[in-house]
Amino acid sequence: MVEWFDWDTARGVVEYGPGTGVFTEGVTRRLHPDAKFFAIERSAELAAITRNRCPDVTVHEESAADVARLCQSAGIDQVDAIICGLPWASFPESLQRSILDATLDVLRPGGQFATFAYWQGVVLPAGVRFSRRLRESFSEVHRSPTVWRNLPPAFVYRCTK
Repeated sequence: MVEWFDWDTARGVVEYGPGTGVFTEGVTRRLHPDAKFFAIERSAELAAITRNRCPDVTVHEESAADVARLCQSAGIDQVDAIICGLPWASFPESLQRSILDATLDVLRPGGQFATFAYWQGVVLPAGVRFSRRLRESFSEVHRSPTVWRNLPPAFVYRCTK
């Protein structure tokens, strides 16, 4: 999930939905010393787990749709990379749209966005809608090979604005 990003140049980095902080740990190990980074997690319980696992990371208990305001508060003028662990296939169209629109507003041209999807979610209407929206919104969208050992099997969308 985190290896694909250009960590040498990324200075504004955001994570959506860190959950238990697994990707957050990977990000913190790769961040440039001059980078600014924060995570956004709606669940207070998961935010607490991430804070415990990564005590130096700021975790906001907010919606990813509020990313622009949170970036402004953190002094991030442009976002170079967004790592996303949100369950897109379970979101209604309005929530998918508000978060993706907010993402596109803060992500600089050439900025990188990565999120993952489970294979069973790809065939659901919300999963199909999300995949189509990615292709309409980003100049490049690539899918990683499937990770079959993951349960359920998953892949990563790697998108460039």
